[in-house]
Amino acid sequence: MKAKGFAKHYYFMMIPGFVWLTLFSIVPMFGIIIAFQNYNPGQGVFGSEFVGFETFEYMFSLNDTYSVFFNTIFIAIMKIVGNLFVPLVFALMLNEVRYLGLKRSIQTIVYLPHFLSWVILGGVLLDIFGFQGPVNQLLVMFGMDPILFFGRADLFPFLVVGSDIWKEFGFNTIIYLAALTGINPALYEAAGIDGGIKA
Repeated sequence: MKAKGFAKHYYFMMIPGFVWLTLFSIVPMFGIIIAFQNYNPGQGVFGSEFVGFETFEYMFSLNDTYSVFFNTIFIAIMKIVGNLFVPLVFALMLNEVRYLGLKRSIQTIVYLPHFLSWVILGGVLLDIFGFQGPVNQLLVMFGMDPILFFGRADLFPFLVVGSDIWKEFGFNTIIYLAALTGINPALYEAAGIDGGIKA
Protein backbone atom coordinates (compact mmCIF):
# COMPACT_ATOMS: atom_id res chain seq x y z
CA MET A 1 0.00 0.00 0.00
CA LYS A 2 2.81 2.38 0.82
CA ALA A 3 4.38 1.81 -2.57
CA LYS A 4 1.17 2.82 -4.32
CA GLY A 5 0.81 5.92 -2.15
CA PHE A 6 4.42 6.86 -2.88
CA ALA A 7 3.87 6.42 -6.61
CA LYS A 8 0.98 8.90 -6.54
CA HIS A 9 3.43 11.69 -5.81
CA TYR A 10 5.10 11.06 -9.13
CA TYR A 11 1.80 11.44 -10.94
CA PHE A 12 1.28 14.82 -9.25
CA MET A 13 4.77 15.85 -10.36
CA MET A 14 3.74 15.11 -13.96
CA ILE A 15 0.80 17.53 -13.84
CA PRO A 16 2.81 20.75 -14.58
CA GLY A 17 4.43 19.05 -17.58
CA PHE A 18 1.08 17.91 -18.94
CA VAL A 19 -0.41 21.38 -18.44
CA TRP A 20 2.53 22.97 -20.26
CA LEU A 21 2.32 20.43 -23.09
CA THR A 22 -1.43 20.95 -23.44
CA LEU A 23 -1.34 24.76 -23.42
CA PHE A 24 1.65 25.29 -25.69
CA SER A 25 1.72 22.21 -27.95
CA ILE A 26 -1.72 20.63 -28.23
CA VAL A 27 -4.11 23.61 -28.00
CA PRO A 28 -2.25 25.66 -30.69
CA MET A 29 -2.79 22.78 -33.15
CA PHE A 30 -6.43 23.83 -33.44
CA GLY A 31 -5.17 27.02 -35.08
CA ILE A 32 -4.82 25.04 -38.31
CA ILE A 33 -8.44 25.98 -38.98
CA ILE A 34 -7.14 29.46 -39.91
CA ALA A 35 -5.73 27.95 -43.13
CA PHE A 36 -9.30 27.27 -44.29
CA GLN A 37 -10.64 30.73 -43.43
CA ASN A 38 -10.41 34.25 -44.72
CA TYR A 39 -8.93 35.04 -41.34
CA ASN A 40 -9.54 38.42 -39.78
CA PRO A 41 -7.79 39.07 -36.45
CA GLY A 42 -10.60 41.39 -35.39
CA GLN A 43 -13.23 38.69 -35.88
CA GLY A 44 -11.14 35.86 -34.48
CA VAL A 45 -11.13 32.18 -35.40
CA PHE A 46 -14.84 31.63 -34.83
CA GLY A 47 -15.96 34.83 -36.55
CA SER A 48 -13.88 34.64 -39.74
CA GLU A 49 -15.42 33.44 -43.01
CA PHE A 50 -14.80 29.79 -43.94
CA VAL A 51 -13.41 29.59 -47.50
CA GLY A 52 -12.33 25.94 -47.74
CA PHE A 53 -9.32 25.32 -49.99
CA GLU A 54 -9.41 28.77 -51.59
CA THR A 55 -6.27 29.86 -49.74
CA PHE A 56 -4.38 26.77 -50.92
CA GLU A 57 -5.53 27.29 -54.51
CA TYR A 58 -4.23 30.85 -54.38
CA MET A 59 -0.92 29.70 -52.92
CA PHE A 60 -0.34 27.10 -55.64
CA SER A 61 -1.22 29.63 -58.32
CA LEU A 62 1.78 31.78 -57.36
CA ASN A 63 4.89 31.43 -59.51
CA ASP A 64 7.31 31.16 -56.59
CA THR A 65 5.44 28.42 -54.71
CA TYR A 66 7.18 25.46 -56.36
CA SER A 67 10.57 27.13 -56.06
CA VAL A 68 9.97 27.66 -52.35
CA PHE A 69 8.88 24.04 -51.91
CA PHE A 70 11.93 22.75 -53.77
CA ASN A 71 14.31 24.93 -51.74
CA THR A 72 12.69 23.84 -48.48
CA ILE A 73 12.94 20.13 -49.31
CA PHE A 74 16.46 20.49 -50.72
CA ILE A 75 17.71 22.39 -47.67
CA ALA A 76 16.07 19.92 -45.27
CA ILE A 77 17.58 16.88 -47.01
CA MET A 78 21.04 18.45 -47.26
CA LYS A 79 20.95 19.41 -43.57
CA ILE A 80 20.09 15.85 -42.58
CA VAL A 81 22.78 14.33 -44.80
CA GLY A 82 25.39 16.93 -43.88
CA ASN A 83 24.77 16.77 -40.13
CA LEU A 84 24.99 12.98 -40.32
CA PHE A 85 28.10 12.37 -42.41
CA VAL A 86 30.30 15.43 -41.78
CA PRO A 87 30.47 14.88 -37.98
CA LEU A 88 30.98 11.14 -38.49
CA VAL A 89 33.93 11.63 -40.85
CA PHE A 90 35.42 14.34 -38.63
CA ALA A 91 35.02 12.13 -35.54
CA LEU A 92 36.81 9.27 -37.31
CA MET A 93 39.71 11.59 -38.20
CA LEU A 94 39.80 13.11 -34.72
CA ASN A 95 39.83 9.65 -33.17
CA GLU A 96 43.18 9.04 -34.88
CA VAL A 97 44.80 12.01 -33.09
CA ARG A 98 46.98 10.56 -30.34
CA TYR A 99 47.93 13.84 -28.62
CA LEU A 100 45.21 14.33 -26.01
CA GLY A 101 45.82 18.07 -25.64
CA LEU A 102 45.52 18.66 -29.38
CA LYS A 103 42.41 16.48 -29.59
CA ARG A 104 40.68 18.40 -26.78
CA SER A 105 41.67 21.75 -28.29
CA ILE A 106 40.14 20.78 -31.63
CA GLN A 107 36.99 19.56 -29.87
CA THR A 108 36.65 22.89 -28.07
CA ILE A 109 37.15 24.92 -31.25
CA VAL A 110 34.60 22.98 -33.33
CA TYR A 111 32.12 22.86 -30.43
CA LEU A 112 32.22 26.62 -29.79
CA PRO A 113 29.77 27.67 -32.58
CA HIS A 114 27.10 25.45 -30.98
CA PHE A 115 26.93 27.87 -28.02
CA LEU A 116 26.74 31.03 -30.13
CA SER A 117 23.46 32.54 -31.27
CA TRP A 118 22.49 32.66 -34.94
CA VAL A 119 22.72 36.46 -34.78
CA ILE A 120 26.42 36.32 -33.93
CA LEU A 121 27.13 33.57 -36.46
CA GLY A 122 25.18 35.48 -39.10
CA GLY A 123 27.40 38.51 -38.53
CA VAL A 124 30.50 36.34 -38.83
CA LEU A 125 29.24 34.84 -42.10
CA LEU A 126 28.46 38.31 -43.45
CA ASP A 127 32.01 39.38 -42.69
CA ILE A 128 33.55 36.25 -44.23
CA PHE A 129 31.43 36.07 -47.39
CA GLY A 130 30.73 39.79 -47.76
CA PHE A 131 31.70 41.68 -50.90
CA GLN A 132 34.81 43.00 -49.12
CA GLY A 133 35.29 39.85 -47.03
CA PRO A 134 38.35 37.58 -46.98
CA VAL A 135 36.80 35.04 -49.37
CA ASN A 136 36.26 37.65 -52.09
CA GLN A 137 39.65 39.20 -51.43
CA LEU A 138 41.18 35.77 -52.00
CA LEU A 139 39.27 35.42 -55.26
CA VAL A 140 40.49 38.83 -56.43
CA MET A 141 44.04 37.87 -55.46
CA PHE A 142 43.81 34.92 -57.88
CA GLY A 143 42.48 37.16 -60.65
CA MET A 144 38.81 36.23 -60.28
CA ASP A 145 35.82 38.54 -59.96
CA PRO A 146 34.29 38.97 -56.50
CA ILE A 147 31.03 37.10 -55.90
CA LEU A 148 27.98 38.57 -54.21
CA PHE A 149 27.29 35.41 -52.18
CA PHE A 150 24.22 36.72 -50.38
CA GLY A 151 22.73 38.21 -53.52
CA ARG A 152 22.63 35.06 -55.64
CA ALA A 153 19.63 32.76 -55.34
CA ASP A 154 21.60 29.73 -56.57
CA LEU A 155 24.12 30.03 -53.73
CA PHE A 156 21.65 30.79 -50.94
CA PRO A 157 20.63 27.15 -50.16
CA PHE A 158 24.28 26.10 -49.87
CA LEU A 159 25.05 28.99 -47.51
CA VAL A 160 22.11 28.00 -45.30
CA VAL A 161 23.13 24.33 -45.24
CA GLY A 162 26.80 25.12 -44.74
CA SER A 163 26.15 27.51 -41.87
CA ASP A 164 23.89 24.96 -40.14
CA ILE A 165 26.52 22.23 -40.47
CA TRP A 166 29.21 24.60 -39.21
CA LYS A 167 27.14 25.43 -36.14
CA GLU A 168 26.05 21.91 -35.21
CA PHE A 169 28.70 19.48 -36.42
CA GLY A 170 30.89 20.07 -33.34
CA PHE A 171 28.16 18.79 -31.03
CA ASN A 172 27.47 15.75 -33.21
CA THR A 173 31.18 15.06 -33.54
CA ILE A 174 31.54 14.76 -29.77
CA ILE A 175 28.65 12.27 -29.67
CA TYR A 176 30.24 10.12 -32.37
CA LEU A 177 33.66 10.48 -30.77
CA ALA A 178 32.29 9.31 -27.42
CA ALA A 179 30.97 6.17 -29.12
CA LEU A 180 34.30 5.57 -30.87
CA THR A 181 36.25 6.11 -27.65
CA GLY A 182 34.10 3.47 -25.97
CA ILE A 183 35.39 0.80 -28.36
CA ASN A 184 37.97 -1.42 -26.69
CA PRO A 185 41.42 -0.83 -28.30
CA ALA A 186 41.99 -4.58 -28.09
CA LEU A 187 39.36 -5.00 -30.78
CA TYR A 188 41.43 -2.85 -33.15
CA GLU A 189 44.50 -4.96 -32.38
CA ALA A 190 42.57 -8.18 -32.93
CA ALA A 191 41.22 -6.88 -36.23
CA GLY A 192 44.74 -5.93 -37.32
CA ILE A 193 46.02 -9.42 -36.51
CA ASP A 194 43.16 -10.92 -38.50
CA GLY A 195 44.09 -8.80 -41.49
CA GLY A 196 41.55 -6.04 -41.02
CA ILE A 197 42.42 -2.64 -42.46
CA LYS A 198 41.02 0.83 -41.84
CA ALA A 199 38.62 2.01 -44.51
